[in-house]
Amino acid sequence: MVIGIICEYNPFHNGHIYHLNKIKEKHPNSTIVLVMSGAITERGDISIINKWDKTEIALKYDVDLVIELPFKYSSQSADLFAKGAIEILNELKVDKIIFGSECNDKNLLLKIANIQLSDKYNELVKKHLDEYSYPEALDKALKEISSISINTPNDLLGLSYIKEIIKNNYNIDFETIKRTNDYNSKELNGISSATSIREAIKNNLDISPYVPKETLEVIDKELNLNNYFEFIKYKILSTDNLSYILGIDEKIEPRIKSSILVSNNIDELIKNIKTKKYSYNRIKRILIYILIDYKKAEHNTNNYIRILGFNKKGRAYLSSVKENIKIPIITNYSNSNNLIDIDIRINNILSIKSRKYDELKQVIRKIDTE
Repeated sequence: MVIGIICEYNPFHNGHIYHLNKIKEKHPNSTIVLVMSGAITERGDISIINKWDKTEIALKYDVDLVIELPFKYSSQSADLFAKGAIEILNELKVDKIIFGSECNDKNLLLKIANIQLSDKYNELVKKHLDEYSYPEALDKALKEISSISINTPNDLLGLSYIKEIIKNNYNIDFETIKRTNDYNSKELNGISSATSIREAIKNNLDISPYVPKETLEVIDKELNLNNYFEFIKYKILSTDNLSYILGIDEKIEPRIKSSILVSNNIDELIKNIKTKKYSYNRIKRILIYILIDYKKAEHNTNNYIRILGFNKKGRAYLSSVKENIKIPIITNYSNSNNLIDIDIRINNILSIKSRKYDELKQVIRKIDTE
């Protein structure tokens, strides 16, 4: 069996080890294919471990094949994040995806996914968007149709995966593993969330009980959006018209322009821009787009499979399926066809503050899949 995992590993922690061990326990002879965010995560954060180190850690903990989720999808809201990842896993012919879930109820998740794909549900969401934020509109529409409320982050992301499978009639099953902690909690306890670990790092607390030593060795505290505030500020103040940047329209641009003048850091800037329509995470993504000068025109690129690493089993599996893959496979610069230009730009910008984040590592670690 071929198992697909979708992750960010920001950072890789004991909960991820638990997840992988559960998969190996249930499916001991499976091949594990990982689709992983690179430099930028779904909430608009900069990953505090670079993708090459994340890849090495994943392989050490028995993942067989590691693929980077392209920036076009990794920096988007749940449905688009899921769209890119599930398409890649479908091309790689995985049999099943396995993800953490708070409810851990496959039948319930499948029922909700089908409701959310209905015309009635989408009409209700549109109606509620006049009054509520997007997440609130989604939840309110679901309650009206089914009296069910789902607002926990892993279940919401899992629903996006399931909907993508159903919409495209992909031959992929899914399985859940009970989530043992609160994703949004900022408290360190037991198997702590990535959110709580990042908060602890920010406050110079000891995280060694909650992550493996491999993670401790490669965390880079400089990879924090706030460290790039001055660059974002300069870009906003020096650009007359930001409308070419993805996510910026005529309503939010004036708020960005006025808010930057009275903000001293990223959190203040986001709070000053935020409205019901523009959530915290949505604004954070827009600030990332401003930082890297991500143009609306660049967002039209197609999906691709960028290989970051594999072990012997992963290499053999990739060789067995690659002839039937319909989207580009990128192993190094020479066959990228400019698809990874944005990734190179991101890493060059991030390296201004963190020399550990260096895309040149890819030149050294070229992967030959022939």
